[in-house]
Amino acid sequence: MNDCNIDILAIGAHPDDVELGCSGTIAKEIAEGKKVGIIDLTRGELGTRGTAEIRDSEAKNAAEILGVSFRENLNFKDGFFTNDLNHQLKLIEAIRKYKPSIILCNAIDDRHIDHPKGAKLVVESCFLSGLKKINTISDGVNQEPWRPKNIYHYIQWKSLTPDFVVDISEYFETKIKAVKAFKSQFYDGNKSVHDTPISTKNFLDSIEYRAKDLGRLTSVDYAEGFIAARLPLVESISDLK
Repeated sequence: MNDCNIDILAIGAHPDDVELGCSGTIAKEIAEGKKVGIIDLTRGELGTRGTAEIRDSEAKNAAEILGVSFRENLNFKDGFFTNDLNHQLKLIEAIRKYKPSIILCNAIDDRHIDHPKGAKLVVESCFLSGLKKINTISDGVNQEPWRPKNIYHYIQWKSLTPDFVVDISEYFETKIKAVKAFKSQFYDGNKSVHDTPISTKNFLDSIEYRAKDLGRLTSVDYAEGFIAARLPLVESISDLK
């Protein structure tokens, strides 16, 4: 795919992070004509259930459900990627390739070590991507500097307090369908010898009751919460609901 400007780039440490954290928002933005892509940092190969190949297939199915323009995997090592020069440069290449206005990325604090690590990697790579003296090449062509306007962290395992929420009432069912595309990871009614914290019915139910609770607090049916990497700005106080 040639270099292009997209509206939103959603990044997750593992396939299914984006679906769990912000897929309702993604579905809504796409329905409103926005161009959205997904980048997974790893293939989730250390996951107790399933395999990397199964996760690849599930990620493709989820992307089709959401209607994103593309989904790529950077093939970083699950559990062991680091926030260093090599990983930053690879992510910078992707940021400069797609030139997103907004980036959605992992939670800043969470149970899985890859989530805050991925969040920090994304934030620092976005800053570095705007520096003209950092040289990157895509398809044999020198890339131009690019820094997204905003970075927002979605919420994952921990119930962090968001800076703002997005009404996803009309898109909650799409979110659940995209999550359930990862059949190897989540509860499907069948008992498994490899149960994990995210494979329980309780966890699957929590996706709905968190969205409902954020909706309750903001007078809508369902909502997703985000934490801003920098102080949000509105043109008018009347823009706040």
